[in-house]
Amino acid sequence: MTTFSELENKLIDDCYTLINELAVEAGKVVKEGFFKTKNVVYKTSEFDLVTEYDRRCEEILIQGIKNLYPSHKFLAEESSTKLELSDDPTWVIDPIDGTTNYVHGIPLIAISIAFVLKKQLVIGVVYNPILEEYFKCRLGQGSHLNNNRIHCSQTETLSRSIYAHEVSLATVEWVREKNMKRVYKFASATQGLRSLGSAALTLAYVAKGCIDGYQIDDLKPWDVAAGALLIREAGGMIYKTDGTEFDFMNSYLVCAGTQKLCQEIINGIKETDSWSLNVG
Repeated sequence: MTTFSELENKLIDDCYTLINELAVEAGKVVKEGFFKTKNVVYKTSEFDLVTEYDRRCEEILIQGIKNLYPSHKFLAEESSTKLELSDDPTWVIDPIDGTTNYVHGIPLIAISIAFVLKKQLVIGVVYNPILEEYFKCRLGQGSHLNNNRIHCSQTETLSRSIYAHEVSLATVEWVREKNMKRVYKFASATQGLRSLGSAALTLAYVAKGCIDGYQIDDLKPWDVAAGALLIREAGGMIYKTDGTEFDFMNSYLVCAGTQKLCQEIINGIKETDSWSLNVG
């Protein structure tokens, strides 16, 4: 684990205060837009949506940070063109994770914000202003939901777990077969499979302990950075899908509250990925 100087720790303190203020401000905009008709733009396909509220939220967050820290770097869904991480202070932002839910009036969405120093995650915020769920964490200080400490579940087997997998990834043709095989495997091996439509919120629910395990591939850093730190600070485990060390810049992940459940998920994925399944 990276060690920080007194000056760097002061920066983390100040950034933690700042981002909690900005997240609340951005949340008001997101909540306002949830109950209104939205101007929807399709980015790369008819499944890849963005609204004016995504952009307004991102602008509030980035401009609020730049006003105090003009030299800080950003990895943000609606404005970043390069996925590069240096030792510089860097913010990783998804203004609305779960935009499709947001557009259709489903309240499973999240503002996701992480702060990275010397390439290490040190602050994470996942905020659902519709349901008033505010998850936050700092490196070494645990995870909290609405100021109450939270912990991952201690479930150790798939057969006793609620498991999350993003079924909507079937819209992406080149990963469709892989994901449908995994759905087939885990839907029948667990007490229930859940697909929330927001990776950031799902990760926060793993940290809260109401979802026991989760696996997802093919995401971006802003989808998972804050949630990954929440899970670690809540006592959980997170790995790359192949079981190696997790890297939020390469967002293929398996997470759970316990090592045993993580390993069972990883083993199950290795099994299903070897299957032959014709899904069209």
